[in-house]
Amino acid sequence: MSADTSAMSPTGLSASDLYSIDSHGGPLRIAMVVPPYFDVPPKAYGGVEAVVADLVDSLCERGHHVTLFGAGIDGTKADFVPLWDRIQPERLGDPFPEVVHALRVRRAIERLADTEGIDLVHDHTFAGPLNAPAYANLGLPTVVTVHGPVQEDCYRYYKELGQECSLVAISDRQRALAPDLPWAGRVHNALRPDQWPFLTEKKDYALFLGRFSADKGPHLALDAAHAADIPLILAGKCSEAPEKAYFEKFVTPRMTPRDEMFGLADATAKRKLLSEARCLLFPIRWEEPFGMVMIEAMICGTPVVALRGGAVSEVVVDGVTGRICDDPAELPDAIAEVQTYDPAACRAHVVDHFSADTLGRGYEQVYRDLLARTTIGYGGAYAMPMPVGAAVTGRA
Repeated sequence: MSADTSAMSPTGLSASDLYSIDSHGGPLRIAMVVPPYFDVPPKAYGGVEAVVADLVDSLCERGHHVTLFGAGIDGTKADFVPLWDRIQPERLGDPFPEVVHALRVRRAIERLADTEGIDLVHDHTFAGPLNAPAYANLGLPTVVTVHGPVQEDCYRYYKELGQECSLVAISDRQRALAPDLPWAGRVHNALRPDQWPFLTEKKDYALFLGRFSADKGPHLALDAAHAADIPLILAGKCSEAPEKAYFEKFVTPRMTPRDEMFGLADATAKRKLLSEARCLLFPIRWEEPFGMVMIEAMICGTPVVALRGGAVSEVVVDGVTGRICDDPAELPDAIAEVQTYDPAACRAHVVDHFSADTLGRGYEQVYRDLLARTTIGYGGAYAMPMPVGAAVTGRA
């Protein structure tokens, strides 16, 4: 018997062979996957884990059921399934934990789907999206937040995933750099304002907070701070061999007795450093997909001095919550200027545009749109392509 081809899906099955996933606005059952390297929320380094912690709690508060797969301690409102005896921070960058974690997650999700049921999988890891075909066979679509860059090797990786995953960008700039990837939407990262201090009286230092690499520009931060005659505190991750080599070659020779190398700051120390600084220096030299530290600074009432790049112009309001410079030579004057800015305006900008509730609502919109476009057939679950220009943005 010949099939009716008048309404064929991308799977090759006719419309009569497919049925839509029910999505009428009720609670969703979400399997949330994070890497095995840090706790959720993290005690110190861990930008992805910090965002996921706020997302999970926001989704739970919105009435959804979230099961979190990762490692470490139970720190959110989700049901937590630890797949390792402990977190694996010392193995960050090693492919073995990524691959083993992906396998463990797949088996755990298969068990959960069989016993309690799941509506979708939301993966925040690098290797995890390779499980998408297995989840499709269970009738589950896979959402993948792209937390990193989308150029070169990373672009090729996400391109090869094809329509098996629905990608979510964390900035418009990130999405614009690879418009042909299967984006389901854009949702900016966010935080919980009530978990961050607010100070109007600042101490006499500028702050660099981030990884020690040329892309992040701590050497440029030192040059700018010295030219502006303000001490600089440097805090952040410097544990991997390339970070240590960069630090010794470009940072150590520039440091003066007025500067301070703080090291890796835990959650408490980071809040203190950010809230007391006169400004945050963010002299990036790459396509930063978002830049969590910028909203962390502004929520504390601390303006940002940044070089233009990546999502900086989406996060900072130039002339209100910070200065965006086109040349490193402009940074010293910007440091002096932002010290006159209103700390309350910095905080209000984050509250209005980058709060955890906005994060939760944005992803809920992505989920519901995806489920409305998802069909289940003999070969698994498939998301119908999003029309060009119709993808949701996650805006409030």
